[in-house]
Amino acid sequence: MGGSNPFIRQAETRLPTRSYRMTFMPEGKVVEVDPSKLPYSRDGLPGSVLEIAGGNGVDIDHACGGVCACSTCHVIIREGLESCNEASDDEEDQLDHAPGLTTESRLACQTVPDGSCDVVVEIPGWNRNLVSEDHH
Repeated sequence: MGGSNPFIRQAETRLPTRSYRMTFMPEGKVVEVDPSKLPYSRDGLPGSVLEIAGGNGVDIDHACGGVCACSTCHVIIREGLESCNEASDDEEDQLDHAPGLTTESRLACQTVPDGSCDVVVEIPGWNRNLVSEDHH
């Protein structure tokens, strides 16, 4: 899927320049993010939590393909939020539709850590896709 949303202004981001760790909870899967390997896909902004998750076998639902047009990729940044770009007004508008919001809630497709510290991402229980499909 993937692509861009012509109805929003793309978020301002800073890609990491050094490696850092991203941990996905509750599984506890730790991913070593190597900036030289980004981007993995076209789902979400380059270097986004969604893109890193998908490139490392961590499933996060994203009905719109990661273009900030829904709230299905809602995650909670438990540690390292200070290293992430600020949420845009468009992201905030989509988050208004997500269940279980916290002050650390973000859309995985729009959240790009800059690599200045490790990041811990919680995938809410309602957003864990336990179905495995073959790639076509």
